[in-house]
Amino acid sequence: MMERCDQDLAFMLQYENVAWYENGKVRILDRRIYPTEVKFVECTTYKEVAQAITDMVTQSAGPYTAAGMGMALAAHEVEGKTEEEQIKFLTQASYDISHARPTTANRMGIITEGCLKVAKEALAEGKSAVEACFNRTVDSLNRRYTTMGKVGENLAALFPKNGTILTQCFGETIIGMMLRAARKNNNDIKIFCAETRPYLQGARLTSTCCAQMGFDTTVITDNMVAYSMQHKGIDLFTSAADTIARDGHIANKIGTFQISILAKYFGIPYYVTGIPDEDKMYGKDIVIEERDPAQVLSYRGIPNTIPEVKGIYPSFDIVPPHLISGVVTDKGVYVPYLLNDYFKGEVKDFY
Repeated sequence: MMERCDQDLAFMLQYENVAWYENGKVRILDRRIYPTEVKFVECTTYKEVAQAITDMVTQSAGPYTAAGMGMALAAHEVEGKTEEEQIKFLTQASYDISHARPTTANRMGIITEGCLKVAKEALAEGKSAVEACFNRTVDSLNRRYTTMGKVGENLAALFPKNGTILTQCFGETIIGMMLRAARKNNNDIKIFCAETRPYLQGARLTSTCCAQMGFDTTVITDNMVAYSMQHKGIDLFTSAADTIARDGHIANKIGTFQISILAKYFGIPYYVTGIPDEDKMYGKDIVIEERDPAQVLSYRGIPNTIPEVKGIYPSFDIVPPHLISGVVTDKGVYVPYLLNDYFKGEVKDFY
């Protein structure tokens, strides 16, 4: 039986409901419309997987799973070709998939290059590259879920008893793991989810996971954060991060920076969760993805403005270390200015 670490988590955190390769197809839960509709996008080529990632069919950590499953699909596409042809095709697939979104290309590359490596080894031994990529992706899932389980325990230890926690965007695995840990600690926390425009990941994804796991859950619009901190008893603000630079700067979904400023103003601790990026030394090295501004001017295809109106859509913003109370990792909680200490001693593979 396949080992897995997704038991008792919300629907969308279970492996097959993130992204899954089977019988020459990759099925990806369409998070753009979940939870009001539960539909999967089916991809029959790795390029369709890369496009789905670019189009934000899946977000947060979902693209990492989709990337690995996309490599299994790429291997399927060239089964029967010569070993040289397969390796050439898979090398291109690794690049294309990993660069589907620029801000996380370094993390995505770890996934796809890992698949490429095991595929080459399998082909050299006359074994299936498809199976090698698939198994490597499941191993990566288990590593990430196990590691984030430790992060969740370290984060939950910071929650006040029966406290109120504010989240931003959708942190994927950490959401399920922090709630699992809170439940284990008999801590009946309440969750306030900032809705996170324009894709509403907080309203649609985070709130759904929290409610499905049995926690008191409230959604607020992004412009209610100061009011909620002032009047609704927010005890702690937490978010994941798409990039954690070694100098303590982090990149996360647009809006995280302004919430961190408000948290500082109201004296509310802000804890970032995740594993520091060994290859990102400075905040200035982080590339901010600029998405189609039209996505800000409409919702689910319904325009909110007249055609003459313009928009902007930076997908992420950068939070400086002086606004961060701590970076919560699997090895403990670090002062953001001392993240180099994370790399002292053993550092286990995450992706």
